Amino acid sequence: MEERFARHYVLKEIGEEGQKKLLSSKVLLVGAGGLGSAAALYLAAAGVGTLGIADPDEVELANLQRQIIHDTERLGKNKALSAKESILKLNPEIHVNAYPFRLTTENISKMIEEYDFILDCVDSFGSKFLINDACVLARKPFCHAGVVRFSGQVMTYAPGRGPCLRCMLGNVPQKGEYPLCKTAGVLGAAVGVIGCLQAAEAIKYLVGAGELLTGRVFRIDLLSMRSSTASFEKADPDCPVCGKEGFSLKEHREEYGE
Repeated sequence: MEERFARHYVLKEIGEEGQKKLLSSKVLLVGAGGLGSAAALYLAAAGVGTLGIADPDEVELANLQRQIIHDTERLGKNKALSAKESILKLNPEIHVNAYPFRLTTENISKMIEEYDFILDCVDSFGSKFLINDACVLARKPFCHAGVVRFSGQVMTYAPGRGPCLRCMLGNVPQKGEYPLCKTAGVLGAAVGVIGCLQAAEAIKYLVGAGELLTGRVFRIDLLSMRSSTASFEKADPDCPVCGKEGFSLKEHREEYGE
């Protein structure tokens, strides 16, 4: 065990105590696609004790350009189950919960209850807002990310430490208001970079090191290799989910695409 995490032990920000925290932590990844592939593998390698992977989809050939946790032999296999197989090959000493179904207003609250940190690794804005709203209501920290073409963005929400996704975007964007990877394209390596940043945010939160992207959105364009950080330090007092009481997931089913 010590040899596996030797490079963590020499980091003063992690060390032996930090590694123990990682081993006792639980992280849920919603989505085992491009973002989830990179994030899951690095979290497993880092020794996060329990990983949950939720994804209802099956592996397709077009996925393999960026979804590196899967392989050609697993075409047609559920992505959550495929991801579990790869994770355990990398680190058989951790526990992996595979959820081969979609998270909805009916099951997400119970699902996130047992986890310490959640990663939004989905590509649908409806699902992203469902994760945001459920985590805010449950006071669970999570990391949002999105990628299209050569660019991606990352932000982290922690209870009481800045705005949530709905604070900044308001209502869920409608289809046609934002580009889709399927039609606009996406660089596989760009998805990997952003997924790794999500893993780093989770690790920093779990060990209590460094500065999180709370109240900030980090953006990077790999085509120009330019990055920027936009600050949103305060939550919106009029935000329907974190600024007021009485928000109901079930009342927003249509908005989430259910």
